Amino acid sequence: MRKQLIDRGHPQLSIRRQALVSANRNRLDCRAPRSSEEDARICGALDPIHLKRPYFGSRRLADELRANGLQVGRDRVRRLMRQMGIRAIYARPRTSIQAQDHPVYPYLLQGETIDRPNQVWCSDITYIPMRRGFAYLVVIMDWQSRAILSWRLSNTLDTSFCLDALRAAAETAGTWPKILNTDQGCQFTSKAWIELAESHGVRVSMDGKRRWIDNVMVERFWRSLKYEDVYLREYQDLVELEAGLTAWIDFYNHRRRHQGLGNKTPWSVWSASAPGIAA
Repeated sequence: MRKQLIDRGHPQLSIRRQALVSANRNRLDCRAPRSSEEDARICGALDPIHLKRPYFGSRRLADELRANGLQVGRDRVRRLMRQMGIRAIYARPRTSIQAQDHPVYPYLLQGETIDRPNQVWCSDITYIPMRRGFAYLVVIMDWQSRAILSWRLSNTLDTSFCLDALRAAAETAGTWPKILNTDQGCQFTSKAWIELAESHGVRVSMDGKRRWIDNVMVERFWRSLKYEDVYLREYQDLVELEAGLTAWIDFYNHRRRHQGLGNKTPWSVWSASAPGIAA
């Protein structure tokens, strides 16, 4: 009741002077509450700009958002970038989101001839905007065929949904790859991820810092997924998003033909060398 006596727009008495007789000023929240709906709208506008211009930092992203009619400051853009798990790829210190005590493995694909399925798998995580919030998507992709062997959704950036996806990929393939390539994110440098891979004889490979090209197959997949489905649909919630991704990834694997694969589908190329797997 005493807090309600505070008149923030009083022409003569400051909030400090009013608080002397009505309420403890330390208990007053003078900041306007952040709108989760407004944050979601900004994130929805921020994601396609970052996908198209991944070298833009928070300053240039804020400029682009303001040019598109969104009144947003650089600090807010930085906060939302951290929340979304995205970062600019241009050279600057400390751009990788990784735990300092986690080991970093060398990149093993330089000069490697990748000519058969299940020789190299790659994995990555991306931010998926929805009308009501956001989610994170992790995929396990076969490098040579570009087939998506498994994927999982989560509303947090934990490690467990990545481990579930990796186990599901091995179950689908009936085998483990020779090499597993990821970026240096803390999920992929975690003890649980490394131990799961190495316990099955998998060699762990990691992109170099600021080297998105090292995992280019997954980066191309993200672009196709978002421009061909996510940005067109504007999914409402996780239930709708999961159903939509199931349908699109099935289309990608089984009906979307790639010129780089001789106009074949990823699944047909991958299953041709996977005994017992139907094309």
